[in-house]
Amino acid sequence: MTSWRPAVSSDDPVGQIQPQPWLTDPATLKVMAAIAANGIEARFVGGCVRDALLNRPVSDIDIATPNPPDLVMTLLAQHGIKAVPTGIAHGTVTAVCEGRAFEITTLRRDEKTDGRHAQVAFTKSWREDAARRDFTINTLSADLDGRVWDPFNGLADLGARHVRFVGDAFTRISEDVLRILRFFRFHAHFGFGAPDWPSLIACRKLSYRLVELSAERIAAELLKLLSAPDPSPVMTLMLFDGFFDHILPELAFADRLKVLIWLESRALIRPHISPDPLRRLACLLPPDALAARHLCQRLHLSNEQSDRVKAMAHGWTSVSPDLDAKSARRMLHWSGADLFRDHVLLAWAEQRRIKDEVSSAMTARWTALLDLADSWQPVHFPLRGQDALDLGCPPGPHMGTMLARVESWWEDQDYQPDHAACVERLKKALTE
Repeated sequence: MTSWRPAVSSDDPVGQIQPQPWLTDPATLKVMAAIAANGIEARFVGGCVRDALLNRPVSDIDIATPNPPDLVMTLLAQHGIKAVPTGIAHGTVTAVCEGRAFEITTLRRDEKTDGRHAQVAFTKSWREDAARRDFTINTLSADLDGRVWDPFNGLADLGARHVRFVGDAFTRISEDVLRILRFFRFHAHFGFGAPDWPSLIACRKLSYRLVELSAERIAAELLKLLSAPDPSPVMTLMLFDGFFDHILPELAFADRLKVLIWLESRALIRPHISPDPLRRLACLLPPDALAARHLCQRLHLSNEQSDRVKAMAHGWTSVSPDLDAKSARRMLHWSGADLFRDHVLLAWAEQRRIKDEVSSAMTARWTALLDLADSWQPVHFPLRGQDALDLGCPPGPHMGTMLARVESWWEDQDYQPDHAACVERLKKALTE
C-alpha cells in the first residue's frame, strides 16, 4: 500500500565524485534528462556512488527521484526509452537505454515491515529515503555533476572502512533479517579491522531469526560474501559465533578456507587460478558427499552449482603431493582439468591446515600437479561400439563389458595405445 508525502527539505551536498565514465555515458545522460524533464531532481544512489568514491568499478546504476513511478514511466516513454515496471508497487521502474539497464526508484519510507517484506509510502524527502537503507555507506547520493549528499555520515565511515547500520541496528535488522548476512558481507568487502560493535551485538542477538529467510536469499548473500578478496576473517567470526548453526550447520573449517584463500590470491600466480566462491564454499564442508548434497539442497543451488560443489567437497581426498604422474593423468581423464585443479587446491589447503609449514620440496610437488592440469589435453577412448560389431560381438551387456575391459587396459597403458592396438586388444578379449 502506498501514499504520497509532502516535500521535506534536503541537506546541502558535502562531497564530490571525481569524473567517472558512467556519469558522462550517453545512456546515463539520456535517462537522467528524461526523468528530470519536469524539473524534479534525480540522483544516483547506493552502490554506484559508494564504489565511485572508492575508485572501484561501477556496474549497476541506481537512480532515485521524488517522481512517482507512473510519472517516471510516462517521462521515459516520452523520451523514447523503454520502461519496465519491475517493482512498481514499491516504486521501482527499470529503464533500458542503449543496451544498459537503470533501476529508478521513487523516494520512499517504510510504513510496515515484518523482517522480510515492507509496505512503503512514497515521499519527497531524500533524508527519509536514506533513513530506510541498511548501512551509512549506502545512504550517499550524487547528481550528474558529481556532488555528493551525505545525510548519515557515510563519507566518514567509507573513509574509515567502517560498516555500520543507519540508526538503531536492532530496528534495521528487524525490518529485514537478511541484513545480518549483508552486514558481514559488506564488512568483508568494505570493512577494515574489527566489525562495528553495536552492529555485531544486534546481529548476534537476532541471529535466531535467520531461519525466516528463503534459501535463495541466503545462497545469494553467502556467495557474495565468499567473493570478497579475503572473507576468511568474517567467516571465522561467523562460524565461531554460531551464525550458521541456524541455517547451514555443515559449514566449518574456517582455517582450511584461510589457507585456500592464501593459495588462490597470494601464494600462486597462475592463469587458471583465481578466487572462486563455489570452491570456497566446498572448502568449508567436511569431505562428505552426503553433507555436500544436503547443503546444496538446502541452499537451492542450481544443478550446475550443486554438481560442482558436491564433486569438489569430497573428491579432493584422493589427491596428495605424492600422487604419481600416471595416477594424476587418470584422475584428469575422469574429472577434467578444472575439477582436478580444484581438488589439488583443496587437498593442499587441508595439508597446510593440519601441518602449517612451508617446504620448497612439498610446494614443488603440489605445483607439479597444477602444471600437469595446465598442460593436460583431453584423451578419448579410441574404440566405439561399431568396432565390437565389426568383430562379430552382438550388441548388449556383453559388448559393454568387453569395451570396458579394453578401456581399463588402455588406461593402465597411460592412454598410449592407438585405435589399431585397442582393436587387437578387443579381439583378444573376445576370444578369452
